[in-house]
Parts: sequence; structure tokens; C-alpha cells
Amino acid sequence: MLTALLFDLDGTLADTDPIHFQTWQAVLQEYGLEIDRPFYQANFSGRLNAAIIQDLLPQLSPAAGEALGLYKEAEFRQRSTTGLQRLAGLTKLLTWANNRALQQAVVTNAPIANAEFMLQVLGLVEQFPIVILGEELERGKPDPLPYQVALDQLGVPATAALAFEDSPSGIRAAVGAGITTIGMATTHSAQELYAVGASLVVPDFADPQLIELLERSLQPSLATSAAL
Repeated sequence: MLTALLFDLDGTLADTDPIHFQTWQAVLQEYGLEIDRPFYQANFSGRLNAAIIQDLLPQLSPAAGEALGLYKEAEFRQRSTTGLQRLAGLTKLLTWANNRALQQAVVTNAPIANAEFMLQVLGLVEQFPIVILGEELERGKPDPLPYQVALDQLGVPATAALAFEDSPSGIRAAVGAGITTIGMATTHSAQELYAVGASLVVPDFADPQLIELLERSLQPSLATSAAL
């Protein structure tokens, strides 16, 4: 029986990927690096900044790498002050989940300042009292640890949860924790997301296939109640 929903943040609750891509392009140009969309999707999506910077700019000291990561995210927040919106269908889904007393949490590799900023702008601070940050753990996604911590804090088994992720690394993390995972095709193709373990891939939360899956995951007495 479904009792909890776990959400990635970037690319899942809101389609922030175009803003991140443009920000990384601008920041890395200062170091003589030009990146295109395929390179970005293969090397950035779903990863922690520390790992990205270490791979692309190994000449930087740890302190300089950390400072660059903070600068990049400050630029991202500046570019996101206007136009950041919930992914289609999210508001209706959250109402549906609230009406059925499903527990909810955010599980993200985003830096804490970004997570707080985005949840505030999207009006979701009260919606998600539990926010698991990969940067505060020993290991972030694609390691399963962030999702395991979320399950522990919610007090639910993996079989009673459903995760929503847009990146291959995020799907690997959730599936690795034993959670049925829905791929959100905002940043990667459905083929890529199915290949790493997504049980279903949808473009947004309004997709009828997702609604049907959610209703089937509930007890019969609840599944026959009002649909989304």
C-alpha cells in the first residue's frame, strides 16, 4: 500500500534545468570551457557540484572549487527570481496526496540555499517538512543513501513509497533504495530513464498514466474514491 511520496527537486518539482545549463555555460566560459547540451546532460544532471567541478577543473584547490560552486548557485538563484513555476499537474497531485494523508519529502542533491530558495518561490515550504540534502550526507545521489535516510525519517518501508526523479543518477539512487520510481522526462529522454530502472516515464504530473498508477497503488477502498 502506498503511504509516502518522495520528490526530487530540480527538474521534478520545477523544470529548472534550462536555467542551470545557462548558468554553468556562463560560469565555465570564464575558465575557457565551452559546454553544449549533450555534454551537460551526460556530466552535470543530478550530480553534486563538488564532483562536477573536480572532474572539469581538477586544477582548482578544494577551497577554490567550493567557492566556484557557491558562486554558480548564487548566479542560478539570481536567474531564477522570476518565472520559476511548479511542473504541470504538481499542485493537483499534492492536493490528492494531502487528501489521502500520504507522507511527503524532498530528496535532492541541490545545495541547501537553492533548496530553501526554490521551495520558497514555489510556495512549497509547508508542504515538505522533511527535506533530505545530499550535500549534508556522507554520500549523495546516485548513492541510495539519501533515499534510505528519507525512508527512515518518514518511518516507511521502501515498498510503501513512490519516488519521482528526472535524472539517471536520481533514478539509480531511488531504485537502489528499493523504491518504485517514476521518471519525469524534463531533462532526459524516456529511453534513458527506463534504461536505469524507471517503472514509468511521464512528461509531467498531469499524465493519465501516472494518475492510474497512483490509484492502483492504494487500497481498493481508497482507489475507488475521487480521482485526481
